[in-house]
Amino acid sequence: MVQRIGIIGGTGKEGKGLAFRWANAGIDVLIGSRQIDKALAAASEINQLIGSSGMKVSGVENHAAAKEADIVVLTVPFEFHVSMLESIKDLIKGKILIDVTVPLVPPKVTKVQMPLAGSAGLEAKSIVGETTEVVVAFQNISYERLLTDTDIDCDVLVSGSSKEARKTVIALVEKAGMVGWDAGPIENSMVVEGLTSILIGINKEFGSHTAGIKITGINRDE
Repeated sequence: MVQRIGIIGGTGKEGKGLAFRWANAGIDVLIGSRQIDKALAAASEINQLIGSSGMKVSGVENHAAAKEADIVVLTVPFEFHVSMLESIKDLIKGKILIDVTVPLVPPKVTKVQMPLAGSAGLEAKSIVGETTEVVVAFQNISYERLLTDTDIDCDVLVSGSSKEARKTVIALVEKAGMVGWDAGPIENSMVVEGLTSILIGINKEFGSHTAGIKITGINRDE
């Protein structure tokens, strides 16, 4: 059972969106930042959105979020991916790391550009090692959709280092008001992450910010 989620780099748009969703569902969430004042400000902003209906979010430094959480979520820009993982890897042993990072390389963010490891998720796994489960999820959901209190008509593909870890994260996807799908082993994360650049391109073409994906042809009630 998940008792507390720590969001590393949680003061960004995606981190705040996920924090809002989970806290609104009654989950204890820590917002992490390199600067404590930014973490506190982000937590205050989310708490105002939640009001009295959900769990209060707390703002802490990144290392405290990694150390005190049962599940750690990484939402930093790709340029800080490696350095942040190196700094927290000893604090997250035995935990699940949900990597939300997308390897976008400006200015060509509509072009899929994977790192040498094959994906951000595989890069994370190579850094944290076998003692930490790495699961890739939430790359294809815009923060504009997350920062609402209604269910989202988009699906979330979840790939990761074990089926049990993926199952845990899929439950968190559902807590956040979305449908999660087991997308298989972490090697498949390159497809999940690559879809983000495609969705950015579709958004640009149609003047939108909320393009997402939906799995069809499956009856989940059977």
